[in-house]
Amino acid sequence: MEEPVVKVERLSHRYSVQWAIRDISFEIPGKGIYGLLGSNGAGKSTTMNIISGVIKQTEGSVFIKGIDTRKEPVRAKRLIGFLPQKPPLYGDLTVEEYLTHTARLRWVPDDKLTPAVEEVMERCGIMHFRKRLIKNLSGGYQQRVGIAQAIVHKPELVIFDEPTNGLDPNQIVEVRHLIKDIAEERTVILSTHILTEVQAVCESIMMIEEGRLVFMGSVEEFDNYVTPSTLYVSFVDAPASDVFSRMEGVQKVEELGPGKFRIHFADAQEVIDQIVKASAAGGWRLSEIRVEKSSLDNIFAELSKKTQK
Repeated sequence: MEEPVVKVERLSHRYSVQWAIRDISFEIPGKGIYGLLGSNGAGKSTTMNIISGVIKQTEGSVFIKGIDTRKEPVRAKRLIGFLPQKPPLYGDLTVEEYLTHTARLRWVPDDKLTPAVEEVMERCGIMHFRKRLIKNLSGGYQQRVGIAQAIVHKPELVIFDEPTNGLDPNQIVEVRHLIKDIAEERTVILSTHILTEVQAVCESIMMIEEGRLVFMGSVEEFDNYVTPSTLYVSFVDAPASDVFSRMEGVQKVEELGPGKFRIHFADAQEVIDQIVKASAAGGWRLSEIRVEKSSLDNIFAELSKKTQK
């Protein structure tokens, strides 16, 4: 049976007397984009820094393709590319000089240095800036250079910590496309506190809150974690809202605009049946009725509560 790309076993880390993460375990089997989600200070960066070998854990083990990062750190790091929250750039080097330098740090052989740098500049859309000083690039292109250094040695695993932080909307879209392209050939872990970021690019989600893993599963499972509890309904000739309040199983009614309501329910089907029958009998001309999905913010809040119990 093939080794998972990443295997984390009972990982814990303490800064001074305070635990940043506690007893985290998970496996990442293969290619794709895996989101590591959590609020600021939840323990995401600590987890990423341990996996990438930047810091050593207090307890637990990390394996990259079966290699123990504690026992064989150099061998494990050869399989990892890492883009921290602030890209480790040297502003006074040109793009080409910097990527050549980082390729050497990753032990890319001398005879493969130039092809590796050429390929990664092409891949990241920075070939036309190869002779430009990094400090003279825009934030979006600096981020592309940061991504390029993370993949110049063709690692099995690439870790991005808040890769779209500080970028404008157009730059965010471009970086997302680049990350998706990279994930076609390798495993990507994307650490972020932005819910929509995960929804836009990730296939699976791990969520850390207050240093503990509180969720692991697909994006669809995450979206459906909190059971929907509201209906959206609209009518051409709507009745007064108190008509719905008197229906069996209706807990609350919100008016959203002319003829539009959000109805909180105990049992969806029971309330839907009553509304459809009442609309036909009263001539309300029902135009739309649907169960609303829980917002990502609600799901995030619900999962966060686990650590507070």
